[in-house]
Amino acid sequence: MLRAVRTALAQTLHEIEVIVVIDGPDPSTREALATNADPRLRVVELAESGGAPAARNVGVAHATARWTAFLDDDDEWLPEKLATQLALAEQSPYASPVVASRLFMRTPRADTVLPRRLPEADEQLSEYLTVRRGLFHGEGFIQTSTILAPTELLVRVPFTVGVRRAQELDWCLRCLEHSDVGLEYADEPLVIWHADENRQRVSSDAPWRESIEWLKETRPRVTPRAYAALAMSVVASMAATSKSPRVFGSLLGEAVRHGRPGVIDYVTYVQVWLVPAGLRRVVRDRARGRRQAAA
Repeated sequence: MLRAVRTALAQTLHEIEVIVVIDGPDPSTREALATNADPRLRVVELAESGGAPAARNVGVAHATARWTAFLDDDDEWLPEKLATQLALAEQSPYASPVVASRLFMRTPRADTVLPRRLPEADEQLSEYLTVRRGLFHGEGFIQTSTILAPTELLVRVPFTVGVRRAQELDWCLRCLEHSDVGLEYADEPLVIWHADENRQRVSSDAPWRESIEWLKETRPRVTPRAYAALAMSVVASMAATSKSPRVFGSLLGEAVRHGRPGVIDYVTYVQVWLVPAGLRRVVRDRARGRRQAAA
């Protein structure tokens, strides 16, 4: 938490407010933050934990600036992050742009730049954010700590309380239903995402039944191609914890009936169910590390 706050206060864009929402009583965090005398820092401590989406919505409710950006407590912003995104926002043709950026995904094994590519002209954004062109995720990608958006948009389209998996994807897809919203990306990495699998992350404990319900609710917002990719990668990674042949067949049937799977989707689906998550992460990080070293 303190590292994240320091990187927010160290932005080259100096005239900002930094609102820290403590998700439930946490005396040690409150006391640690009290040692920071920066007048731009405000702390809001909730009476009880409501989860990350609720905490983000509370932060938005306390924001007074025109633009709001998010920073999870275990991530970092690079110094030019806000200035770079604000310049993009002001040049955007959209009235309410969602401005994201690339990031460094840092694990104990490798640093990886995500997303590996930016949206192509006229590409369906639901497909950009979900469809894989290779065996590993991250071809198209958005992560909470990269997002800057108009505060008014965040009030109009709050984060969905109760969604614990793919919170930023759910929010982004709902925003894109509005005609004044578009997605912009800063080309350079502006965030360090500490994706250390040994730490408990909000998305890591999302129950698979909840993920399947979220998938079905999301279907009207995405193309059939994107729906199949969501079912067979994002949701499959949760459903596989059930180890149930019935769930395997049911989710696959959902993807085939309502989606348009590609070859990579089928390969992804099988590996998610058969290869342990820890082993997949090790292979992913080593493969990406070698690829980036060669580049």
